[in-house]
Amino acid sequence: MARRPQVLFPLFAEVTALPGVGPRLGKLVAKVAGPRVADLLWHLPTGLIDRRFAPKVAQAPSGRIATITVRVEAHLPPRAPRLPYKVRCADDTGILHLVFFHAREDYLRKVLPEGETLVVSGRVEGFGGEVQMVHPDHIAPLADLASLQTVEPVHRLTEGLTLKPLAKAVREALGRAADLDEWLDPEFLRRQGWRSWRAALAAAHAPTDESGLEPTDADRSRLAYDELLANQLALALVRAHQKRQPGRSLRGDGQLRERVAAALPYRLTGSQHRAIEEIAADMAEPSRMLRLLQGDVGSGKTVVALFAMLLAVEAGTQAALMAPTEILVRQHHAVLAPLADAAGLRIGLLTGRDKGKARDAVLAGFASGELAMAVGTHALFQEGVEFRDLGLAVIDEQHRFGVHQRLTLGAKGRDVHMLVMTATPIPRTLMLTAYGDMDVSRLTEKPAGRRPIATRALPLARLDEVVAAVRRAIGDGAKAYWVCPLVEESEVIDLAAADERKAQLETRFGERVGLVHGRMKGAEKDAVMAAFAEGAVDVLVATTVIEVGIDVPQATVMVVEHAERFGLAQLHQLRGRIGRGDAESTCLLLYAQPLGETARARLTILRETDDGFRIAEEDLRLRGAGELLGTRQSGLPAFRLADLAVHGELLAAARDDARLILDRDPELATPRGQALRTLLYLFERDAAVKLLRSG
Repeated sequence: MARRPQVLFPLFAEVTALPGVGPRLGKLVAKVAGPRVADLLWHLPTGLIDRRFAPKVAQAPSGRIATITVRVEAHLPPRAPRLPYKVRCADDTGILHLVFFHAREDYLRKVLPEGETLVVSGRVEGFGGEVQMVHPDHIAPLADLASLQTVEPVHRLTEGLTLKPLAKAVREALGRAADLDEWLDPEFLRRQGWRSWRAALAAAHAPTDESGLEPTDADRSRLAYDELLANQLALALVRAHQKRQPGRSLRGDGQLRERVAAALPYRLTGSQHRAIEEIAADMAEPSRMLRLLQGDVGSGKTVVALFAMLLAVEAGTQAALMAPTEILVRQHHAVLAPLADAAGLRIGLLTGRDKGKARDAVLAGFASGELAMAVGTHALFQEGVEFRDLGLAVIDEQHRFGVHQRLTLGAKGRDVHMLVMTATPIPRTLMLTAYGDMDVSRLTEKPAGRRPIATRALPLARLDEVVAAVRRAIGDGAKAYWVCPLVEESEVIDLAAADERKAQLETRFGERVGLVHGRMKGAEKDAVMAAFAEGAVDVLVATTVIEVGIDVPQATVMVVEHAERFGLAQLHQLRGRIGRGDAESTCLLLYAQPLGETARARLTILRETDDGFRIAEEDLRLRGAGELLGTRQSGLPAFRLADLAVHGELLAAARDDARLILDRDPELATPRGQALRTLLYLFERDAAVKLLRSG
């Protein structure tokens, strides 16, 4: 079994192992950077304080950080408890008052003895004709002047954590980072002009000017490349492992697919045909298919998946489609069952809620092979669910599976082919980092008959007009989604906002208003969604849980409050919930004024296009990969050092490098290969190391 190299042990200790980091401070450091020592290495400075400026008092400009040598003349305790404590200092050009609030006099007299010459450093301010420094950052003896006149890095903080203890913890963490064997190709390293990993890390934590904070800085680029190489090498190992797994060639005679094609009420698009051909070619190979089917909302992924499933059945095996939520599973079943019926097939339905005899009958059908196709939630992959011969698993990827979980899903059958679907258009750079282990088919056309959605942006001040417009639409038989704003990271506040909006809308629409949010139990949520799809609910107030899945053709209005708080891709996903029938649909984006530049650009792009792929690329450009909303939920890796909006070229180089490495040294057995194993552990890609045959 592969084990983390001993040289990395100090970096994977808890942050509380560092001197001066107790349990209270440890919690704050873990919150802002992460729980382990290595996390502090990746917590790079976001700013700097330059203390090299050392003017005389009279030349010290207001608002600037300065390091000044002064003589302490007098302590001036406050005349009333609420007033500040002042210490009058001076040099030969003027007087500087040091100002302290809530001060302890005995402490201040000890660090600022009258008559001493000291060095103080902090922000200079003019106040009431005086030159002041409020709570100096440093007070030190004259002998320390040279060591004070430095550039101090500034790190991102959290409430209760100040710069000094965090900076000390980062220094201690850097002290634990050993000189590691070089994992980069020496010629590539020389061409880039980069230093060793350890030297680049130290330099990135000690920028001497603003350019050292830029992602394009040489030392930061080196660290970003290391992170990208770890990502690409891990994916290449997963892919190589997958290709090594014995597969089996599945070929069908086309009969079932022909019957279903004849039963479709429309013709397949060109990109649907192409995707079906790519999938068929993969399944005919003797190695396992691992393909991603990427298509915008409403591009017809489910039908492509059905054709793949029919091929598996024609070849004498079974096929299963898994989706994240019960409501989505039932929706898939409702779409697929009549089409399968045209081919003379039944589709078994399995969710966590199915119990008793009905469930037993479905399980018996899977085990005997009588049910050749299955649609279900995670329940499909639980113990006790057996297939006679599963040949294809289709995963609706919106339930956010990571790479390594995908590897375990084929265990329900022998050499199972895998097709993964996502409705989130992902920029090409992100595709490489998240799905580099997969082949990709893209559906780029909308099926015939889809009507464009009118998209308008309005200030929140016009809320009453919007409510009146929704009322008119409902009067004409439409249904409307009302999405509440995203508040920070707090589900509780999100929920409060949604509850409040529901109560306000009930004064206008009575009991025809429903509410769904992330904290509801599945059954509760499904009941409200069902009432919206078929029943008495006409206005559905929601947090963003409706982004995924549900298909309600009568829903033709989408209202998004505080649209400026959402990511572009997320707004596009929300808009895709409407326009699914043949009536005209409208999306109203309500924003708070004044609108920032990025938010304005986002809303403009949405009005201009409904091409999800263009929108995804623009989102990456405008927000940077780290901020792409939903990265955490979407299974996309979160990078600490690489910025995909800036480091696209480094990513392409890392992908090529990873391929070359595995071509030349598939077991990572050479000295460079051993160093690359260390790199994988450093960036916590342990699972990938375990896929090496020599382990």
